[in-house]
Amino acid sequence: MKLSTQLSYAGGFKQGVDQVVELERAGLDMVWVAEAYSFDAVSSMGYLAARTTTVEIAAGILPIYTRTPTLIAMSAAGVDALSDGRCVLGLGASGPQVIEGFHGVPYDKPLGRTREIIEICRQVWRREKVEHRGASYEIPVPEEKGTGLGKPLKLINHPVRSAIPIYVASLGPKNVEMTAELADGWLPLFYLPEKAQQVWGADLAAGAAKRAADLAPMEIVAGGLLAVGEDAASVRELGRPMTALYVGGMGAKGHNFYNDLVKRYGYEAEAEGIQELYQRRAINGFFNGRYTSIGEPTGPQDQILFGANAVPNGQNGTTGTYSVTVTGLHQCTAEAVFTISPAANFSPSIAPPPLLCAGGSVNLTVLGGNFSAYKWSNAATTPTLTVSQSGNYTVTVTANGGCTFSTTTAVAAAPAFSLALAGPATLCQNI
Repeated sequence: MKLSTQLSYAGGFKQGVDQVVELERAGLDMVWVAEAYSFDAVSSMGYLAARTTTVEIAAGILPIYTRTPTLIAMSAAGVDALSDGRCVLGLGASGPQVIEGFHGVPYDKPLGRTREIIEICRQVWRREKVEHRGASYEIPVPEEKGTGLGKPLKLINHPVRSAIPIYVASLGPKNVEMTAELADGWLPLFYLPEKAQQVWGADLAAGAAKRAADLAPMEIVAGGLLAVGEDAASVRELGRPMTALYVGGMGAKGHNFYNDLVKRYGYEAEAEGIQELYQRRAINGFFNGRYTSIGEPTGPQDQILFGANAVPNGQNGTTGTYSVTVTGLHQCTAEAVFTISPAANFSPSIAPPPLLCAGGSVNLTVLGGNFSAYKWSNAATTPTLTVSQSGNYTVTVTANGGCTFSTTTAVAAAPAFSLALAGPATLCQNI
């Protein structure tokens, strides 16, 4: 058995690394570095390699869509060289919200892509000339699809190890089967040993039956949080927010891998309840800088996250009149009231926050030297301003609902200058 920890960002990255250094002295075996849509994991792994001496440094995980297979292999080999053979490559598909929403890449063929990436990585580390023909990757690019100048190449450097451990994060039946066939380790979040055979037994057996003889038995990263304290009940609460986040909020309703897993464990009602409560709770945060709340004026409110240019949809099982409030950046707000006769889903015709917050007349005020102010009604217009005296000018754009943006510009030469500002729709959306 090995003891591992997730690299903490609670006090900042370098403070988290300081903690890993101390835990290494106490006997920590492995540290996992997440990426999601934060700083890239590979840079952090390199820093860890310089600060530690024995702990294994694992990517947990590198999303398979964010890099070419050969770059994934090169990055792992680089960290392995810096750490004298302590790198573990954790791979996973992540999810559509991050891959399509942040990276702008279609979330397709996760199972096939993972298999091809594993095969290509192992070619690279063996310093073979990389040649691969698959449904997702073709190396080199065929002549009819490119310039025809691509030739098979092998890694210039000699890796510290010709086989770097690959761990795969997988939960679905076919993905788990593939993991058991090809991977050195398995990352099943929310792993319950007493339920594993019931949920994954057949998939693990099917994959193991196809496993190459030269691969060691697959290791399982069982997970589970460890906390030390005097009050078990309060310490146990430390795990509740993460469970709620993954089971309740990681993915849309009907497209949440972790919620599906909890149901497969036999906790269907609990999984539904967590997701319902998570979606109905008061969310004190923003997605893409904006949120909307939908609910009865005198009753509990639902808060639904949605993107900058999305039109929110509401759902409530009670007939009545509903107040809809959209809040943009800087607390710019717009409200509408809808009466729902049937108790059913409804889609209020309400514009996304940038339009709500920026429409109508907008004030531009310039303070410093002389005073000047004027209004314009086209939210997309870019204003220009002319002043006749040198000095420091503070320009404040105010959109409907109180959304504001300020900037200060020093004017060195009279008699005039033109200050170009983005229109308030852009300011309220992006600042």
